Amino acid sequence: MTFDPKSTALLLIECQNDFMSDGGVFYPDTRDVIEKTGMIDNALSALAAARSAEATVMHVPISFTPGYRELNPKPYGILKGVVDGGALVKGEWGSQFFDALAPRDGDIVIEGKRGLDSFASTNLDFILRSRGIKTLVVGGFLTNCCVEGTMRSGYERGFDVVSLTDCMGATSAEEHENALKYTFPMFSTLSTAAEFAAEMR
Repeated sequence: MTFDPKSTALLLIECQNDFMSDGGVFYPDTRDVIEKTGMIDNALSALAAARSAEATVMHVPISFTPGYRELNPKPYGILKGVVDGGALVKGEWGSQFFDALAPRDGDIVIEGKRGLDSFASTNLDFILRSRGIKTLVVGGFLTNCCVEGTMRSGYERGFDVVSLTDCMGATSAEEHENALKYTFPMFSTLSTAAEFAAEMR
């Protein structure tokens, strides 16, 4: 497929230290997938292509105030893991952007993400529509959690969703690969960073 920069947005989800940096809460689990897929270099290539073509580049971090007062007092599932690990606290190192993939001038940072779907508690939909975006290209963390939730929501909202399979990571290769094999093709077109860069025109 061909990507029109005027109507395409590259959205990177939660490229933050707790997922991507040595010392991050989740990095011991995500490291193998990051290295296996070459996620960092691939995401850098996708970013370079989008910026060069003057497509919209967006970043969606997640963070919580100390004490996680935004969440259920008895969280469960993935958010329990966030609380138990003391992860992604606003203003702390773990919630800061991973340096290599951090926003640059001209990029858009979507604020307010407190759950799994990037649309749910943010103004992402408003910004996409106000900029005339039709194609939403996604990557980031975790493949089978927040990237998947955002992909599904984008599909439901009528965007043409493209998933960059080598620009995302999960806490195990099995989770990453199973999601891409069974779930992502139902709600998006699969692509790679190289294919995205080659078709950005």
